[in-house]
Amino acid sequence: MTTDTQELDQLQTEYKTAVEAWIAAIREEEALASGDHSIAEVDKWEAAHFREEKARDKAKEAKSAYEDAIREKFFGF
Repeated sequence: MTTDTQELDQLQTEYKTAVEAWIAAIREEEALASGDHSIAEVDKWEAAHFREEKARDKAKEAKSAYEDAIREKFFGF
């Protein structure tokens, strides 16, 4: 296995891990949206939303890094 392939494998794994974390954050937010209508629950729901946004940003960054590495390997840019 070449170093290039190992790097791509690692970036792909990081992307998949980030997506799984994002999915978990979405599910957490969704579960809280289905709760009762108290102020405390709304606060938890809002906090979960911010965690979801952070997880989404990490997934997008990991995807971009993976795509950039693929472009570099196959197209040289």
